[in-house]
Amino acid sequence: MKNLKLPLDLRKELAKPLGKLIFGNRVNTINEIAAFLKKEIDANNAVDRRLYCVGDIVTYDFLNDSFLRNYIKICFVDEKTKRQEQEEIKFSFTEIFDKFIELKNPAGTISSEIWPILEYILNENLKVLITIVEGEEDLLVIPLISELSLKPNIKHYVFYGQPPITDAEKSIPEGIVMVEVNEKIKERVSEIIELMDEY
Repeated sequence: MKNLKLPLDLRKELAKPLGKLIFGNRVNTINEIAAFLKKEIDANNAVDRRLYCVGDIVTYDFLNDSFLRNYIKICFVDEKTKRQEQEEIKFSFTEIFDKFIELKNPAGTISSEIWPILEYILNENLKVLITIVEGEEDLLVIPLISELSLKPNIKHYVFYGQPPITDAEKSIPEGIVMVEVNEKIKERVSEIIELMDEY
Protein backbone atom coordinates (compact mmCIF):
# COMPACT_ATOMS: atom_id res chain seq x y z
CA MET A 1 0.00 0.00 0.00
CA LYS A 2 1.05 3.59 -0.67
CA ASN A 3 0.56 6.62 1.55
CA LEU A 4 -3.11 7.61 1.39
CA LYS A 5 -4.69 11.01 1.94
CA LEU A 6 -8.32 11.77 2.76
CA PRO A 7 -9.94 13.96 0.07
CA LEU A 8 -11.94 16.95 1.31
CA ASP A 9 -15.23 15.58 -0.04
CA LEU A 10 -14.88 12.42 2.11
CA ARG A 11 -14.34 14.22 5.41
CA LYS A 12 -18.01 14.77 6.22
CA GLU A 13 -18.83 11.18 5.33
CA LEU A 14 -16.11 9.81 7.60
CA ALA A 15 -17.21 12.06 10.45
CA LYS A 16 -20.30 9.83 10.73
CA PRO A 17 -19.98 6.70 12.91
CA LEU A 18 -18.84 3.56 11.08
CA GLY A 19 -20.67 1.41 13.61
CA LYS A 20 -23.01 1.67 16.58
CA LEU A 21 -22.74 4.94 18.53
CA ILE A 22 -22.85 4.49 22.29
CA PHE A 23 -23.39 7.97 23.69
CA GLY A 24 -23.34 9.37 27.19
CA ASN A 25 -20.65 10.22 29.71
CA ARG A 26 -17.45 8.22 29.86
CA VAL A 27 -18.41 6.07 32.84
CA ASN A 28 -21.79 5.11 31.38
CA THR A 29 -20.46 4.28 27.92
CA ILE A 30 -17.72 2.02 29.30
CA ASN A 31 -20.21 0.29 31.62
CA GLU A 32 -22.56 -0.28 28.68
CA ILE A 33 -19.79 -1.77 26.55
CA ALA A 34 -18.62 -4.04 29.39
CA ALA A 35 -22.20 -5.22 29.98
CA PHE A 36 -22.62 -5.92 26.26
CA LEU A 37 -19.42 -7.94 26.07
CA LYS A 38 -20.25 -9.96 29.20
CA LYS A 39 -23.65 -10.82 27.70
CA GLU A 40 -21.97 -11.86 24.44
CA ILE A 41 -19.54 -14.12 26.28
CA ASP A 42 -22.31 -15.67 28.39
CA ALA A 43 -24.25 -16.44 25.19
CA ASN A 44 -21.27 -18.12 23.52
CA ASN A 45 -17.95 -18.43 25.32
CA ALA A 46 -16.43 -20.59 22.55
CA VAL A 47 -15.86 -17.46 20.45
CA ASP A 48 -12.72 -15.41 21.08
CA ARG A 49 -13.50 -11.68 21.48
CA ARG A 50 -10.79 -9.20 20.55
CA LEU A 51 -10.96 -5.47 21.19
CA TYR A 52 -9.13 -2.66 19.42
CA CYS A 53 -9.05 0.95 20.67
CA VAL A 54 -8.29 4.03 18.59
CA GLY A 55 -7.76 7.25 20.55
CA ASP A 56 -6.24 8.29 23.87
CA ILE A 57 -9.41 8.62 25.93
CA VAL A 58 -10.99 5.40 24.63
CA THR A 59 -7.73 3.54 25.26
CA TYR A 60 -7.40 4.97 28.77
CA ASP A 61 -10.98 4.11 29.74
CA PHE A 62 -10.75 0.55 28.37
CA LEU A 63 -7.42 -0.10 30.11
CA ASN A 64 -8.87 1.22 33.36
CA ASP A 65 -11.69 -1.33 33.24
CA SER A 66 -10.40 -4.58 34.75
CA PHE A 67 -12.77 -6.67 32.62
CA LEU A 68 -12.34 -4.98 29.24
CA ARG A 69 -8.56 -4.74 29.41
CA ASN A 70 -8.30 -8.55 29.23
CA TYR A 71 -9.64 -8.52 25.67
CA ILE A 72 -7.60 -5.63 24.25
CA LYS A 73 -5.26 -6.47 21.37
CA ILE A 74 -4.20 -3.16 19.77
CA CYS A 75 -4.44 0.43 20.99
CA PHE A 76 -3.61 3.58 19.00
CA VAL A 77 -2.81 6.81 20.85
CA ASP A 78 -1.35 10.13 19.74
CA GLU A 79 -0.83 11.70 23.19
CA LYS A 80 -2.72 14.87 22.34
CA THR A 81 -5.43 14.82 25.03
CA LYS A 82 -5.49 14.67 28.81
CA ARG A 83 -1.77 14.63 29.75
CA GLN A 84 -2.37 12.83 33.06
CA GLU A 85 -4.15 9.97 31.32
CA GLN A 86 -1.41 9.63 28.70
CA GLU A 87 1.18 9.25 31.44
CA GLU A 88 -0.94 6.60 33.13
CA ILE A 89 -1.23 4.64 29.87
CA LYS A 90 2.57 4.75 29.52
CA PHE A 91 3.53 3.88 33.06
CA SER A 92 0.64 1.98 34.65
CA PHE A 93 -0.36 -0.44 31.90
CA THR A 94 3.00 -1.45 30.41
CA GLU A 95 2.64 -5.05 31.63
CA ILE A 96 -0.48 -5.51 29.46
CA PHE A 97 1.34 -5.09 26.13
CA ASP A 98 3.82 -7.34 24.35
CA LYS A 99 5.22 -4.51 22.24
CA PHE A 100 5.31 -0.73 21.95
CA ILE A 101 5.59 0.81 18.49
CA GLU A 102 6.06 4.45 17.52
CA LEU A 103 4.86 5.69 14.15
CA LYS A 104 4.53 8.94 12.21
CA ASN A 105 1.15 9.43 10.55
CA PRO A 106 0.45 12.96 9.25
CA ALA A 107 -3.02 14.39 9.94
CA GLY A 108 -5.64 13.35 7.37
CA THR A 109 -3.53 10.47 6.07
CA ILE A 110 -2.84 6.76 6.38
CA SER A 111 0.90 6.08 6.38
CA SER A 112 2.07 3.19 4.19
CA GLU A 113 4.08 1.95 7.20
CA ILE A 114 0.96 0.92 9.11
CA TRP A 115 -0.03 -1.94 6.79
CA PRO A 116 2.99 -4.25 7.38
CA ILE A 117 2.96 -3.34 11.09
CA LEU A 118 -0.67 -4.44 11.45
CA GLU A 119 -0.06 -7.58 9.41
CA TYR A 120 2.82 -8.54 11.71
CA ILE A 121 0.90 -7.80 14.94
CA LEU A 122 -2.19 -9.73 13.82
CA ASN A 123 -0.25 -12.71 12.46
CA GLU A 124 1.67 -12.99 15.73
CA ASN A 125 -1.48 -12.35 17.84
CA LEU A 126 0.32 -9.72 19.92
CA LYS A 127 -0.98 -7.07 22.31
CA VAL A 128 0.50 -3.78 21.11
CA LEU A 129 0.33 -0.09 21.98
CA ILE A 130 1.00 2.04 18.90
CA THR A 131 1.89 5.67 19.62
CA ILE A 132 1.65 8.23 16.85
CA VAL A 133 4.59 10.49 17.66
CA GLU A 134 3.87 12.91 14.83
CA GLY A 135 0.42 13.43 13.30
CA GLU A 136 -2.77 11.71 14.44
CA GLU A 137 -4.37 8.29 14.74
CA ASP A 138 -7.95 9.06 13.64
CA LEU A 139 -7.87 7.42 10.20
CA LEU A 140 -6.01 4.31 11.35
CA VAL A 141 -9.40 2.75 12.06
CA ILE A 142 -9.52 2.17 8.28
CA PRO A 143 -6.39 -0.02 7.79
CA LEU A 144 -7.10 -1.78 11.09
CA ILE A 145 -10.55 -2.95 9.95
CA SER A 146 -9.16 -3.77 6.53
CA GLU A 147 -6.45 -6.05 7.98
CA LEU A 148 -8.68 -7.96 10.43
CA SER A 149 -9.50 -11.45 9.17
CA LEU A 150 -13.01 -12.82 9.53
CA LYS A 151 -13.05 -16.21 11.24
CA PRO A 152 -16.03 -18.09 12.73
CA ASN A 153 -14.36 -18.52 16.15
CA ILE A 154 -13.21 -14.85 16.53
CA LYS A 155 -15.18 -11.63 16.88
CA HIS A 156 -13.37 -8.34 16.38
CA TYR A 157 -14.68 -5.09 17.90
CA VAL A 158 -13.08 -1.75 17.04
CA PHE A 159 -13.78 1.24 19.31
CA TYR A 160 -13.06 4.92 18.74
CA GLY A 161 -14.25 8.24 20.11
CA GLN A 162 -17.02 10.15 18.36
CA PRO A 163 -16.85 13.94 18.74
CA PRO A 164 -20.18 15.79 18.77
CA ILE A 165 -21.30 17.02 15.34
CA THR A 166 -23.85 19.82 15.23
CA ASP A 167 -23.42 21.19 11.71
CA ALA A 168 -24.77 18.10 9.89
CA GLU A 169 -28.37 17.50 8.72
CA LYS A 170 -28.76 15.32 11.79
CA SER A 171 -26.63 16.17 14.82
CA ILE A 172 -24.49 13.39 16.31
CA PRO A 173 -23.82 13.29 20.06
CA GLU A 174 -20.46 12.60 21.65
CA GLY A 175 -19.71 9.01 22.57
CA ILE A 176 -17.87 5.84 21.59
CA VAL A 177 -18.36 4.08 18.27
CA MET A 178 -18.38 0.29 18.40
CA VAL A 179 -17.66 -1.43 15.09
CA GLU A 180 -18.35 -5.15 15.03
CA VAL A 181 -16.16 -6.16 12.11
CA ASN A 182 -18.05 -8.15 9.48
CA GLU A 183 -18.12 -8.53 5.70
CA LYS A 184 -20.33 -5.49 5.22
CA ILE A 185 -18.09 -3.12 7.18
CA LYS A 186 -14.98 -4.50 5.49
CA GLU A 187 -16.57 -3.79 2.10
CA ARG A 188 -17.37 -0.24 3.24
CA VAL A 189 -13.78 0.28 4.34
CA SER A 190 -12.49 -1.05 1.01
CA GLU A 191 -14.70 1.51 -0.76
CA ILE A 192 -13.26 4.30 1.39
CA ILE A 193 -9.69 3.20 0.61
CA GLU A 194 -10.50 3.23 -3.12
CA LEU A 195 -11.73 6.82 -2.83
CA MET A 196 -8.62 8.07 -1.05
CA ASP A 197 -5.77 9.81 -2.86
CA GLU A 198 -2.27 8.39 -3.09
CA TYR A 199 0.61 10.75 -2.30
